[in-house]
Amino acid sequence: MEPWGDDRRFNSYSRYFRELLGGRVQKVAINAGFTCPNRDGRLSTGGCTFCNNDAFTPSYLVPSKGVTRQIDEGIEFHARRYRRAEGYLAYFQSFSNTYADLETLRRVYGEALAHPRVSGIVVGTRPDCVDAAKLDYFAELARDHYVAIEYGIESTYDETLRAINRGHDFEAARRAVEMTAERARALEAERVSETKNAHATGGGLHIGAHFILGFPGETDEMLVAQAATINALPLTTVKFHQLQIFRDTAMALDYERDPSRYPFRGMDEYIDFFIEILRRLRPTLVVERFAGEAPPRHRIGRDWGLVRNEELMARLDRRLEELDVRQGDLYSN
Repeated sequence: MEPWGDDRRFNSYSRYFRELLGGRVQKVAINAGFTCPNRDGRLSTGGCTFCNNDAFTPSYLVPSKGVTRQIDEGIEFHARRYRRAEGYLAYFQSFSNTYADLETLRRVYGEALAHPRVSGIVVGTRPDCVDAAKLDYFAELARDHYVAIEYGIESTYDETLRAINRGHDFEAARRAVEMTAERARALEAERVSETKNAHATGGGLHIGAHFILGFPGETDEMLVAQAATINALPLTTVKFHQLQIFRDTAMALDYERDPSRYPFRGMDEYIDFFIEILRRLRPTLVVERFAGEAPPRHRIGRDWGLVRNEELMARLDRRLEELDVRQGDLYSN
């Protein structure tokens, strides 16, 4: 029996939630109006070279609507598309959602969790935008709710992080993940000592990370070797995206000057390459995504057109079957 308890050849996000929360759970995206230290002048004003937040933030998400109204509208939309959803998570994705004082965080996340149909929150942020007090607050929320902190790490290589104007090194990411994991372990131990089980209640503090594959200067060998570094992080979930070139970014200007620095993989070629990474990932790591699907109007250069995540996952499933391989079959700790 695979550790995820079904016959898929990778540890899927959907299965993870079925086991954790007892059914299908749908994320509802929210834009709470946070910004980023790489944009407001604290670190930089230009942002990361690849980042155009509009490319992955739906246009209907407007901070002035407030958190509750955005949740209501998101649930109404998803109720039509995903009729089997049994619960909803408030997903704070835009910019850095811990980049504010603690009082602001308490107001924003308290409002989200007060919604009667929201069972938890997913908080996207940067590793350099958390501290002990903020993580203690999220651990407090996680006593009774599902709470996930999702860190944009992007690369484990410092030379890449410098080149993309990330504003922090990989050690900052490692430190943030480990600080979060310390609180997750303490919370789990507390629940066990009280004869409560975090998985039974759906609570607990969970840690995700996001990585981009295909930055200039990173070879295939580097990206495959990176899997060992990712395995060593105490992560619950992981997302991978292929590099996409978005309009109105510093990377778009660089691409126009020298497209040869940005090797393009077709979809099938990318899937085969990702499988080499997947085979080296520890089997307990939940794979939420392995590729992106930003709207074509935001992209330049060669791409895959408009493709939904469901189709990408189906293609991955088929290819794993054809090759008769699976997540972690080349993993060694």
